Amino acid sequence: MRIGELAEASSTTTKTLRFYEEAGLLPAPNRTASGYRDYDPDVVARLNFIRRSRTAGLSLAQIREVLDIRDSGSAPCQHVHELLEDRLAGLDRQIAELQALRATVAQLRDAATSVEPADCDPVLVCRYL
Repeated sequence: MRIGELAEASSTTTKTLRFYEEAGLLPAPNRTASGYRDYDPDVVARLNFIRRSRTAGLSLAQIREVLDIRDSGSAPCQHVHELLEDRLAGLDRQIAELQALRATVAQLRDAATSVEPADCDPVLVCRYL
């Protein structure tokens, strides 16, 4: 299938397909006699995998690692499990940091409930921050 057909079948763009090919996420397609890319239909499943992986927050480098393992003939399930474990740990850290930030901002907001412009030292810009 040509690049436009693949883009339509996979709900992506031709620009994305070219990028994925250049980044090593898609195998180099065969070329027609006139030089057009001619993708195998199974590339749609690979693109769906890439989309699901991006949705889970994996980087393109991590996705390439998984695809390389699969392309070498091995099942990448253990590697994917480890990537997902790391991703969850990172999300937990981000959530904790955001909760701490929210508490700080709430405290600052609470301290700023009584606005007294006359008490505000211009050197401090704003006493609430």
